[in-house]
Amino acid sequence: MVAGCAIQPRLISSLLGDCRFFQSASIDDLPRLFQYTRGRNHVSMLTSKTFSGLTNLLFNKRTIEELPNSKRKRLRPGKVSPRRPVPAHIPRPPYVNSKKPPGIASGPEVHDKKGIECMRASGKLAAHVLQNAGTLVKPGITTDEIDQAVHQMIIDNGAYPSPLGYGGFPKSVCTSVNECICHGIPDSRVLEDGDIVNIDVTVYLNGYHGDTSATYFVGDVDEEARNLVKVTKECLDNAISICAPGVEFNKIGKTIHDRADKHHYGVVQQFVGHGVGRVFHSEPVILHYRNNGRGRMVLNQTFTIEPMLTIGSINPIMWDDNWTVVTEDGSLSAQFEHTILITENGAETLTQC
Repeated sequence: MVAGCAIQPRLISSLLGDCRFFQSASIDDLPRLFQYTRGRNHVSMLTSKTFSGLTNLLFNKRTIEELPNSKRKRLRPGKVSPRRPVPAHIPRPPYVNSKKPPGIASGPEVHDKKGIECMRASGKLAAHVLQNAGTLVKPGITTDEIDQAVHQMIIDNGAYPSPLGYGGFPKSVCTSVNECICHGIPDSRVLEDGDIVNIDVTVYLNGYHGDTSATYFVGDVDEEARNLVKVTKECLDNAISICAPGVEFNKIGKTIHDRADKHHYGVVQQFVGHGVGRVFHSEPVILHYRNNGRGRMVLNQTFTIEPMLTIGSINPIMWDDNWTVVTEDGSLSAQFEHTILITENGAETLTQC
């Protein structure tokens, strides 16, 4: 997003659809925070301390020309298959079947002993589902086939795929290929040799969400893409390593931004991490870039960290599906994500095998 010279651009959350807004100071002021002009690619932001929903904020204008000085073509949408069914006995999150997403819940996700065990279970399942999905990545497979496998593994374990039905999202996983920053909808597009693809898995198990993602190589990937993916993973790992009770949340953004700067990568600013647990998205807002935000981590709190780095422009453009977000210039983007638990000694990564 682009703002005036004196105002920092800010914030869209991970997987929040519709025009829902959040501001740490006052929810009453939310509708006045953003403005956009139909037919333009970008949204102008009116304040620097905001958190927004996804759908309709980045008004789309998909570009379809080939990328200059590159063999890679711009990403094009494929055919989206029908929504996959979930057995009736599997509990649904409250937002399912409503096209209006719940937005972000106020207050952090802080858990008692039972809640922590539930979070560990949902995180473990999400990690195993993601690991299995990663083994499917190869030239010739479609992202819809990955969605089918993810969907089946989740329901086979008695869980619900959290993205399915969230604000009308039609699939059980997000698959973001090449210049797609996030929220790519699985479809009939075949993965090609040299692609990179982020797979974003969230499961709802026993009333708790576990959220994770990773970026994978498709066949023989060039060094430029490999290094971007490597550094993005390092940014996440470094950010997790500084988390502990009492640590300011803004340290996460500084840690990520410092690492990205060393490699001359951009850090996407309009999409953020979030509290996660009994609800899909809650406070706090986790900024992945340098900021002066307030707030400190507390014991037994869970939230995601999910940096998105780019080789070129950090400006996002939304497709007319109201979900798929790509880089303005078609440059590659990579992302990694974990759900973490703040412990007495630091942080426990819940979404790792």
